[in-house]
Amino acid sequence: MENKSEICLPTCSVDYAFKRIGGKYKGRILWYLHDHKTLRYGALKRILYDVTTKMLTQTLRELETDNLIIRKVYHEVPPKVEYSLTETGGELIPFIDHLRQWGDRQIEKENRKL
Repeated sequence: MENKSEICLPTCSVDYAFKRIGGKYKGRILWYLHDHKTLRYGALKRILYDVTTKMLTQTLRELETDNLIIRKVYHEVPPKVEYSLTETGGELIPFIDHLRQWGDRQIEKENRKL
């Protein structure tokens, strides 16, 4: 049987994945886009109340570059931009949901200690 915890080489799959979804906001953005199908920038800014404009813009650009979200620009006044998941981004949802469930259990355990 192959050892799954071998030293990560430059092409390490775990490193590759976490570079694309790691950080404070990426997982949350993907999760909210899954819940709502399509969100505009302003809606994402309201949902992610603790994010700066600069960080949200940077994070959305990274997710788009990594082909996890689609940015659709409508050429109208005022400008309208919508974000949605790509098929590749959608493939991550079961894993994010698993992390959410794990987080729920850990929070519940901590609350029982209080």
